[in-house]
Amino acid sequence: MTDILTITLNPAVDLATIVPRVVAGPKLRCSTPVVNPGGGGINVSRAIATLGGTSRPLVAMAGTMGDVLLSLLRAEGLEPLIVQVPGETRQSFAVTDAGTGEQYRFILPGPVWSAKDTKWVLAVIDKAAPGSGIAVLSGSMPAEAPVDLPAHVANALAQRNVRFCVDTSGASLSQLVAAPRTAPYLLRLDQTEAEGAFAMTLTTVHEAADLADKLVGSGVAEVVVLSLGSEGSVLVSKDLHLKGTPPAVPVKSTTGAGDSLMAGLVLSLARHEELETALRWGVAAAAAAVMTEATKLCTRSDTERLFAGCEISEISG
Repeated sequence: MTDILTITLNPAVDLATIVPRVVAGPKLRCSTPVVNPGGGGINVSRAIATLGGTSRPLVAMAGTMGDVLLSLLRAEGLEPLIVQVPGETRQSFAVTDAGTGEQYRFILPGPVWSAKDTKWVLAVIDKAAPGSGIAVLSGSMPAEAPVDLPAHVANALAQRNVRFCVDTSGASLSQLVAAPRTAPYLLRLDQTEAEGAFAMTLTTVHEAADLADKLVGSGVAEVVVLSLGSEGSVLVSKDLHLKGTPPAVPVKSTTGAGDSLMAGLVLSLARHEELETALRWGVAAAAAAVMTEATKLCTRSDTERLFAGCEISEISG
């Protein structure tokens, strides 16, 4: 299996709890919280481990919460490559209203990076990247970090024959698609992120595939995977236009679906499987993730069971 490095530059300590009802005013008595290490790349590594693979997480940590995060990672059998940065690792918490089933998600701010921090982290990533392996940059970028930080990471890895995969959002995603430089191997984004980045509404699979095709054609990435929620995901490369559709599953929480999808994709690629098979694993893992509660990710048993029921079809012009 090809080596995998996941990169999390703005991690979090995730807490999830349940209250009988979310209402303003009185004290809300919460259930015992579930506490997990969080952040895109961390979640990808956690899901890869759940699916039977291995990866090494590179994590930027800060302050007391960074120590808590490290303990949580080690408790799950993950030994991260730590990049120490100033400040305090952020926290996030999700509160589910037991009466309605609605989930409220709160994200606290994290460390603020200086130019020196950015330079240091890029140097560590360059040294840690596995030659002829896969590197996954996933999650939001730190405050005050350069908006084109994913492009800087791509440049740092360009000479190492690394398949670089990116899953980010906000200004960094907008910059990545607007001014492509060193193209990553794979870009994953969801419908909401795509609509925000391009100020458009995607209403059909063909519209999503057309957008992905334009991104590939303009050199943004060699492969684009665009997630469409319960409709599945489209995968577009120079030679492929595919849609992956999962079986219908009960939805408990959509948290972690995108990270599970990326984990399924990357683990399949690391096993030298074709893109069509990688898409099937990714869609199966995403469907498995929405069946779990709160901040839980996919399970191996559900992913393997759903794999056979995922339909992969060509998208006609």
